Amino acid sequence: MIRFLFHVFIFVSLTIISQVGGVAWLMALCFKQRAVVFAATYVTLSVTALWLAPVIGREPIPCISGEMLQMQSKLYCALNRQYVIPELHEVLIDFASRMESEYPGTVTRVLDANFPYFSGFPLLPHLSHDDGRKADLAFYYESNKGYLPGVSKSPVGYFAFEDGPTDCPNNTITLRWNVAWLQGLWPDYRLEPSRMKKALQLLGADDRVEKVFIEPHLRERFGAKSQKIRFQGCRAARHDDHIHVQL
Repeated sequence: MIRFLFHVFIFVSLTIISQVGGVAWLMALCFKQRAVVFAATYVTLSVTALWLAPVIGREPIPCISGEMLQMQSKLYCALNRQYVIPELHEVLIDFASRMESEYPGTVTRVLDANFPYFSGFPLLPHLSHDDGRKADLAFYYESNKGYLPGVSKSPVGYFAFEDGPTDCPNNTITLRWNVAWLQGLWPDYRLEPSRMKKALQLLGADDRVEKVFIEPHLRERFGAKSQKIRFQGCRAARHDDHIHVQL
């Protein structure tokens, strides 16, 4: 019974974080060389998704460097979290192209998006990334030497918070994690104001975009006027480390 529960736990955990990992684990259980078979099966399923997902309505965001639009971390690609519906894919490509046109050399990076298969499959810990219509964008940063293309404070883009005033109470039933112990570990980068302002302006003016979530103090700081750009609420994750875009 303990062994059975262990395998159930592994199956559920791998499915939750990568969608196809649980299937790879079940297949590996049929072989003695379990780790090797799991790794080979997982890679095969993940690579297959790159070709199969577009057939059923999901487009992968580029994972390789050198693209004006790319995933922030290879980790998201390894976990199959780089997929969006074709309409959002087009919005993101257009947005990244406009940003690069306005500011040559600009790299727009995507954090979590969605899994390759099935609407309604949760992308934890997000509350709404379950249909390919939402994606998180990394902030644009600079140092004393200027804009930092393709660079973020945090390796995964999240948890490097830009503190500012908030009306949210201290409530334990919330996803507004402070992760205070991490903040001193990040490099001393600053938000690049011109690109941040232009990004919010472009997203707010795009008729295809329904909502953009960012913390109110950053909305005010960068002069965002569009009513689409709004506060996500006190029970959702903080949005002073990324921009949430949805159709």
